[in-house]
Amino acid sequence: MRTLELHQQLTQARQASDQLLAILTPEALYQRPIAERHRLIFYLGHLEAFDRNLLGGTTPSRFPELDRLFAFGIDPTDGQLPTDQPGDWPDRQTVQDYVVHTRAEVDQLFEQNPEQKTQVALEHRWMHCETLAYLFHQLPYSQKQAIRQVPAAETAAVLQWRHVPAGPTRLGKHRADGFGWDNEFSAQPLEVAEFSMESLPVSNGRFLEFVQAGGYNHRELWSEQDWHWKETTQLQHPGFWVKRPEGWHYKGMFCEIPLPLSWPVYVSHAEACAFTRWLGLSLPSEAQFQRAAYSGPLNLESANLDFRSWEPRPVGSDPASDSAFGISELVGNGWEWTSTPFGPLPGFEAFDFYKGYSADFFDGKHYVLKGASARTALCLTRPSFRNWFQPHYPHVYAKFRCVRP
Repeated sequence: MRTLELHQQLTQARQASDQLLAILTPEALYQRPIAERHRLIFYLGHLEAFDRNLLGGTTPSRFPELDRLFAFGIDPTDGQLPTDQPGDWPDRQTVQDYVVHTRAEVDQLFEQNPEQKTQVALEHRWMHCETLAYLFHQLPYSQKQAIRQVPAAETAAVLQWRHVPAGPTRLGKHRADGFGWDNEFSAQPLEVAEFSMESLPVSNGRFLEFVQAGGYNHRELWSEQDWHWKETTQLQHPGFWVKRPEGWHYKGMFCEIPLPLSWPVYVSHAEACAFTRWLGLSLPSEAQFQRAAYSGPLNLESANLDFRSWEPRPVGSDPASDSAFGISELVGNGWEWTSTPFGPLPGFEAFDFYKGYSADFFDGKHYVLKGASARTALCLTRPSFRNWFQPHYPHVYAKFRCVRP
């Protein structure tokens, strides 16, 4: 029965990824909207190649070359960006035929696989639905089929400091507690010293004050590596912003709008750190976030996650999801940067069938994010789930908030 349920869930995830890819115009498939990532045609084949390589066992494949071509994404950290050209990839029809035949093969082999592997296939696809969303966000509007959505109206929530008393928290989960990715194990109980956390994530309006104060040009606010990256890229404002003669605008998924000052600002880890230094504050650690968010039950029924919206909502507009300490939208409306480098928890064991999933990124060059964005599937919002990105990656739907002792 569990196998049937998981296959039904995989079918639903396939429908979601198909609907997302249908937004693209034909020419968009061969674009590379983010320099560090593959051309979009890769993702059309990758979702099926991953499932086939994971669940196919020793059964011979009809398309071994495509299984290899679409096997792995990229995450360059050394500045060596991909240089392939559109003509280096198969034509669209070839890839679509591969999708159809590979799904049929996977369906035939699905029951032969342990639940852990099938759950990996399911959640991997949901993760890529979010990856595709922020990739598509960077495309010209002419290369997407517009979906009409009325942006959330501006509101003015009141920012407050919330005291989080000293107490216990837990990173990760116990192996007996159900599925998790390898980096979620094993459970690590911790005692967290008292601290204070802002009740709201930093908004566009608040970050605008940092921009207007020249924060991007104050060397003392940036680490050596972050400053070098900022200078090399000539970064002067968040990646989702655009400066027009009439003022700042926001690059939405399907249209550009005047900058919504009450929406959370989406920035890289480097930009978030510079802002917190400007105020003499800091980002929360992973343990502090965990203590603030999960010291009591969270009501996520109305939170901005699970594909409920294409865009953020104003900060503080969902008080029903406040944590036990009165802290708003720790889960939903954008992932949240922490100050914790991504690394293994005690007792970490890599998946024997996917050894590099986490271990390849225990390099001190990635930071943990917690929570969820509007484009994060509900199954990925469990308290133990750990996301991670490079500090100089400005494209993900990632917000932040400040803490102090």
